[in-house]
Amino acid sequence: MFARTGHELQFRDRREAGRVLAESLHKYGGREDVIVLGLPRGGLPVAYEVARALDAPLDVFIVRKLGVPGFEELAMGAIASGGARVLNESVLAQLDDSDEALALVTETETRELERREAEYRDGRPAPELRGKVVILVDDGLATGATMRAAVKALRERGVARCVVAVPVAALETCAEFRGEVDDVICAATPPDFRAVGQFYEDFSQTTDDEVRELLARAAEERT
Repeated sequence: MFARTGHELQFRDRREAGRVLAESLHKYGGREDVIVLGLPRGGLPVAYEVARALDAPLDVFIVRKLGVPGFEELAMGAIASGGARVLNESVLAQLDDSDEALALVTETETRELERREAEYRDGRPAPELRGKVVILVDDGLATGATMRAAVKALRERGVARCVVAVPVAALETCAEFRGEVDDVICAATPPDFRAVGQFYEDFSQTTDDEVRELLARAAEERT
């Protein structure tokens, strides 16, 4: 299933991690009200295997970080498909021109989010999520900031049930989500968690082409 190196578990790659994760989600299998959404790009190979195992449709749910201009790795917040925005107030409080910076970066990242949605789906319409049981999948959870933006967006779309599912997570982050969503599945919460990538033998970047290919293949398999 997955390898252990010393005390450390390792998945061979994201596809294997998805198959392992799916084993903990069997209660959602075969239901017509379930849809699996992968967070691109790394969450898509994981989500593809989950959707196959559950016989559920697969789609993409895009989240974009709002980086501080000039220090893009420092997040002011994040936006998600549907226009939801989550802000990092502690970071914004340190900026002299926070309103201007936030407006500028939000506009730029919204355009990129919309471009990616159109490109990844290749003309297929976005799914109707209202009243659905939505399983949000990523390749792991560290701080959970990206996932929180996605959860907020789904709540605003009126989903019936929001499920967060990842192969590996920091124990504290996984516990925090239990109070934020309807169900949380973290297949592994290792005590030595430092970063998601340490639990994958192959953690190479998932490309846009791979995302498009997996979404197209999943759509074909359900026709």
